[in-house]
Amino acid sequence: MNPLTALARRLQQRGHTVIIFGVADVEARVKAAGIDFCLIGQSDYPPGTLPKLDHQLGEMTALQVLRFTMKRIGDTARMVLRDGPEAVRNANLDALLIDEVEMANNVAEYLGLPFLSLALIPPMVKDNRYPPFYFGWSGSQKWWARLRNEIAIRVLTRVAAPIFDGVNEYRAAWGLRVGVPEDGLSKLAQITQLPRAFEFDIDPPPPHLYYTGPFVEAAQRAAVDFPWDRLDGRPLVFASLGTLQNRSRDIFRKIAEACAGLSVQLVISLGGGLEPDRLGALSGDPLVVRFAPQLDIVKRASVVITHGGINTVLESLSEGVPLVCIPLGNDQPGVAARVKAHGVGVVVPPRRVNPERLRSAVRAVLDNDSYRAAARKMQSAIAQIDGLEQAADIVEDALKIRMLTPA
Repeated sequence: MNPLTALARRLQQRGHTVIIFGVADVEARVKAAGIDFCLIGQSDYPPGTLPKLDHQLGEMTALQVLRFTMKRIGDTARMVLRDGPEAVRNANLDALLIDEVEMANNVAEYLGLPFLSLALIPPMVKDNRYPPFYFGWSGSQKWWARLRNEIAIRVLTRVAAPIFDGVNEYRAAWGLRVGVPEDGLSKLAQITQLPRAFEFDIDPPPPHLYYTGPFVEAAQRAAVDFPWDRLDGRPLVFASLGTLQNRSRDIFRKIAEACAGLSVQLVISLGGGLEPDRLGALSGDPLVVRFAPQLDIVKRASVVITHGGINTVLESLSEGVPLVCIPLGNDQPGVAARVKAHGVGVVVPPRRVNPERLRSAVRAVLDNDSYRAAARKMQSAIAQIDGLEQAADIVEDALKIRMLTPA
C-alpha cells in the first residue's frame, strides 16, 4: 500500500483524478492518504479478513507460502472479475493502472479501457534470461542457468494453471479470446519501482518494461511513537521481517542471540504481527517495538536485517545501509538474490538460520567495508532517480494524457 498510495498521490498532484479499488481492510489507509476509494469484494473480504489471512501466511514456510499465495491470488482474481466490471463502469474511468498480480487486466480488456501494469515487487517477465523471483537464483546467463530458468517458468505456470482456468471462464463468458499468462501484462508499459541499477545485469530489458525507482513519500507515512531516548549510541542494527511474515518468533530470538555477542544495539520491529511481550526475554536486551518509524530508523542504522521485502530493501539502500537478508517466501528470494548479486549484503537462507550464522553475517557486513561501499554506490544511483516522477511521466506518456497536467 505504501508505494501504491505514493504513486496515486503523485498523479493527483499532476491534476489527475485517481481512485483505488480495494477491499474493506485497506479503505482507511487509502483515504488517510487523501485518495478516493471504491470498495469491492464486500462479501468475500469483510473487515478483518486480511489480518486473518496475513496471520496464516506469517506462520508458513517457503513451499507453504507459495501454495497459500497461489490460492489467495486465485480467490482475489475471482472477486475482481466478478465485482470489477460494474465498479469500473460506475467510476467512469479513462484508464486503469493494475498491480500485475491482480488479473484486473481482463476487466480492462472487457470494458475496452487502456491499462498499464505496475510491478510493486520485481517485475514478472516470461524470459529465461531472468530467474523467477520465487527462487533466489543469480542472473547468470550461462546455458544451464537459462535452462533452469525456463524449466522453473514452466513449472510455475503449471502450478498457477487453476488461477488461469478460472480467469478464462470469465473471458469466455465475456466473449474474449481465451488467454495465456503472459497476456496479462500491458503492451503499453510495465512500470516497476525496481531501479535499473538494482536489477541483474541483463540487456536489453523486455519490451515495454520501464525501470524507475522506489515509490516512497515520507510525508504520507503515519506517525509512529518511538523511544528515541533509549538509543545508546552503539552501532544500530535494525531488524524487521515486514508486516506480513512477521510472526516468526524463533527467527527473532535467533537474531537477538546473534547480536547479543556483538557491540551493537539491536532494534526489532514486529510490524504489528506480535506484541513485544509475546517474545519474552531476549538475549542482549534488544529494544523491541510493535511498529517502528522505519524511514527514520534506517537513516541511523549500520545494518538492516530483513526478510528481503522490496520496500525495506529499497528504503535501506536509499540510505546506503547494507543488509542481511533472510528471505522467507514469495518475491523475497528474488530480491535477496539481487542483494547478493550487487554485493550490498549477505543472504542467509531460512533453513540455515541459527545464531552463529546470523552473527557471522552481521559481523561481515559491519566489518567488511565492501558491503557499505556497494550500498553507498546503490544509494548514489537511487539518489539520481525520482521514481515517482519517472513513473508518473511514463503513465502520462503511455496514455497520451500529458496535456491534462496543469502548467
